[in-house]
Amino acid sequence: CGRGPGGCRGGRTVMALRCAASLAAGRQPRGPRREGAMRWSSAAKPSAVKINEKASREKILTLESMNPQVKAVEYAVRGPIVLKAGEIEKELRKGIKKPFTEVIKANIGDAHAMGQRPITFLRQVVALCTYPNLLDSPSFPEDAKERARRILQGCGGNSLGSYTASQGINCIREDVASYIERRDGGVPADPDNIYLTTGASDGISAILKILISGGGKSRTGVMIPIPQYPLYSAAISELDAIQVNYYLDEENCWALNVNELRRALNEAKAYCNPKVLCIINPGNPTGQVQNRKCIEDVIHFAWEEKLFLLADEVYQDNVYSEGCQFHSFKKILYEMGPEYYNNVELASFHSTSKGYMGECGYRGGYMEVINLHPEIKGQLIKLLSVRLCPPVSGQAAMDIVVNPPVPGEESYAQFIKEKESVLNNLAKKAKLTEDMFNKIPGVHCNPLQGAMYAFPRIFIPSKAIEEAKAHKMAPDMFYCMKLLEETGICVVPGSGFGQREGTHHFRMTILPPVEKLKILLEKVKDFHIKFLEKYA
Repeated sequence: CGRGPGGCRGGRTVMALRCAASLAAGRQPRGPRREGAMRWSSAAKPSAVKINEKASREKILTLESMNPQVKAVEYAVRGPIVLKAGEIEKELRKGIKKPFTEVIKANIGDAHAMGQRPITFLRQVVALCTYPNLLDSPSFPEDAKERARRILQGCGGNSLGSYTASQGINCIREDVASYIERRDGGVPADPDNIYLTTGASDGISAILKILISGGGKSRTGVMIPIPQYPLYSAAISELDAIQVNYYLDEENCWALNVNELRRALNEAKAYCNPKVLCIINPGNPTGQVQNRKCIEDVIHFAWEEKLFLLADEVYQDNVYSEGCQFHSFKKILYEMGPEYYNNVELASFHSTSKGYMGECGYRGGYMEVINLHPEIKGQLIKLLSVRLCPPVSGQAAMDIVVNPPVPGEESYAQFIKEKESVLNNLAKKAKLTEDMFNKIPGVHCNPLQGAMYAFPRIFIPSKAIEEAKAHKMAPDMFYCMKLLEETGICVVPGSGFGQREGTHHFRMTILPPVEKLKILLEKVKDFHIKFLEKYA
């Protein structure tokens, strides 16, 4: 064929015959060798391998060479104290004696891990979507089957295992829009403004990612409440943005004061470009529920200062205190008139993880984004398309949250009974926690109006603060570590959420069953009294 022996089929055939002949003669075939080339051989002597092991080169990825923004990220909810709790659990399993028999993880709002039962209807629909053969089973109610069929029709190949559009399954986005309209008393919602997400966290991170720009004094500043949910500070660090703290008013039940927003904004203008305002309502970790007047003031402030509003509303079903009511930012914005409604840019977030559902593991969520520039809308969809689509089982779970059984349907009675049972139980535990904390000397807990956490303020004596410094710990970290080691109770130090200088707190979920919660609170009481006696 006119080519060299290694360059055509004929040449390769000749080489193959030579190799076969060499093998038949018991010799290793020889191939072409480059000058100075070294080859590794499985026949190499063990001593030679050991020598090479000793001469291992330096790692490419080290703490010094890694992305500094990732290194700056902190997430207290799963931080050092939770790692310590995991170590203690391992020791308990090995039979190592402790002053307790189990670790109670009150550090995170994981309802099912704390014993809350799943909502039957939600699980039925997801089961039907996951294994469609069950659609023929008489064990499942017809209203669950109808929803499952509709979801599956929106999936490629009628399978939950297929990718979906990056924005999410269309019929589920339609259901989300209908839910928002019902919730907000008829305020219109456009499915095209709905984006299904991997929990609310995914949506928050995506919006922040597209908002942050500039350098030096023009770098984007993001205003967040203190105390805050550590997702925000973590995302801001990862994106190398500027965190702008505004403080909630602890003396006034963690209220949000617009004068404090203005102070924070004006100070931040000296070193960054503040253009994002984050609100968590109901509050995490503080549990306050904002009233209508407060929300109107915040919206007016955002409109006046040209700030993009992020409304984290994942606890919208978790409102317990009499006289408190959840108001969505979207609804209040609409009712303030077209000057506000047509101009203020707002992203609102919801999730399957909280509320009465507690379905954290499905990672279902959505965001509604209004007044977004049309060209930015395309950029947002492009950004979301990089992760292809949110988990499809999570999308299905989100659909049941926004499209539950209604009166007259077969599953309604059981659904409403289960939903009200969960929420009534949480309300009872919120009051129990507040009352018991306020009976402990040196502890003060504001009313738990909503969400699923207590954030009590604790007095830490100066001797304990000095000992904490000697251990290179924040005082409340020192306190929480001692609490874990002596009682097995895992809570999160307030310093992980942010707090005013000189104050100390911890966050504790109210999710454990009532009897276990009582035991937990009694243990905290006994520990705190002993702690004060030791360090007073």
